[in-house]
Amino acid sequence: MGKYQLDTKGKVAVQKYHEKQKPAKFDKKQQLEKIRVEYLKKKQKQTDK
Repeated sequence: MGKYQLDTKGKVAVQKYHEKQKPAKFDKKQQLEKIRVEYLKKKQKQTDK
């Protein structure tokens, strides 16, 4: 165990702190969907000409 023991309140506070410090998680599915939508828009513009 670590040098310092936290009670439940302290553990919750530490967990909240780390969630805020963590960078935004990269969502691959969401990114692919975004790219796909942009591609379809470009394709639609090309066919409209």
